[in-house]
Amino acid sequence: MPAKATRSTTHRRKDDETLANELRDARRALAEQGRTLHRLNFLIEASKALNSTLDLAQVMKIILDMTTAQTGADRASLFLVDHERSELWSLVAQGLEQKEIRLPAGRGIAGYVAESGEIVNLEDAHADPRFDKSFDQASGYRTRGMLAMPVKDRTGKIVGVLQVLNKKSGAFTKDDIGSLEDISVHAALALENARLHHESKERQRLERELTLAREIQRRLLPDAPPKVPGFDLAVRHESSLQVGGDYYDFLKLDAQTQLFVVADVEGKGASSAMIMSNLQATLHAVAKHVHSIEGVVFHLNQGIQLSTRGQKYMTLFLGLIDVPRKSLHYINAGHVPPVVLRKDGTAIPLEEGGMVIGLFPDARYKRGFLKLESGDVILACTDGISEASGPSGDMYLVEGMVAGATRHRAGSAQQIVDGIFNEVTAFSAGGPQPDDKVLMAIKVD
Repeated sequence: MPAKATRSTTHRRKDDETLANELRDARRALAEQGRTLHRLNFLIEASKALNSTLDLAQVMKIILDMTTAQTGADRASLFLVDHERSELWSLVAQGLEQKEIRLPAGRGIAGYVAESGEIVNLEDAHADPRFDKSFDQASGYRTRGMLAMPVKDRTGKIVGVLQVLNKKSGAFTKDDIGSLEDISVHAALALENARLHHESKERQRLERELTLAREIQRRLLPDAPPKVPGFDLAVRHESSLQVGGDYYDFLKLDAQTQLFVVADVEGKGASSAMIMSNLQATLHAVAKHVHSIEGVVFHLNQGIQLSTRGQKYMTLFLGLIDVPRKSLHYINAGHVPPVVLRKDGTAIPLEEGGMVIGLFPDARYKRGFLKLESGDVILACTDGISEASGPSGDMYLVEGMVAGATRHRAGSAQQIVDGIFNEVTAFSAGGPQPDDKVLMAIKVD
């Protein structure tokens, strides 16, 4: 073959190879542009979807639906980081019923990613010692491939961990990692907005509950103590920011007997205020028909235990003044012991009674009795007085109440109450947030 023809053939082959390479490069570039366009369209749609709601559960569901669709995963889960409690929690687990799952920080692959900030891509999750097999064991699901990625906010703080499981077409790829990295930025912003909205709604709910509890409490407490011949009665109540279940009441049974009650329902908020309402209704109903204070407290315990199923309890002091005989019958059901302060300064604690109200049915109570003398002062309070704390952590205690009453006993019952309240306020200044306070004083003429 002539040399000229050989060179021509060689050039044609090189031109063909160059054209083929250029064509392959063009196809690769076109495919890359297609993937880029697809990711951009995905991000646009993701941004629209994530900005369509402020409901936290819905935002989490949108994230999971989009990530499974984009990566071809069988399932996905999103864990949020609770830094205060050192926990991860998930409100939505795709493929399971919606419920809250909480994990200790550092547990499993999600915990590792939350602590390290690393991306973890596993072809066989069960072969990795960091993988927590208990979820598969409990659910019956078999995790094979897993891709886990941290979700970070604008400051770089890890706010969650996104996991996709069991890619349907094989192992998770770099493109899958890129897709999750793209969406994690938008997801973090949407989660932050939803979280702030959720917290705002929760604050509003708590404020409504607090308002309701205060109104319940205000309506249940007497406007003023009754007038009882031979006795000077005074009471004062102050609410803290968190409404509790402090309660006091007066019931005149007949011309010769005056019943008084000081109680404290366990817990705070509207639930405790509702139990206090139950207590008042039960007390007023029972006191009209039961002729012994042992029976009154027995039926109170039965009623509260039945209505709360033993989930709430209260302490209670019930006193019955025999007016003409100037004597006191009482039952202390686990309450801060009231005292009778004698003229000579002796303080007699009123402890006879039994256990707290509401925990166990058929509890029995024993009455105490004390003959009252002219000048005696009966003092009863809730733990907002006795457990008021100063800046150094020391408490006011019942002894502080007795000392305050001793300093002010020359005055009226109201002056004694006000004097002790002023001392408690001064004592607890700079200390922890105060609790509700009830203080009752009954001075014998």
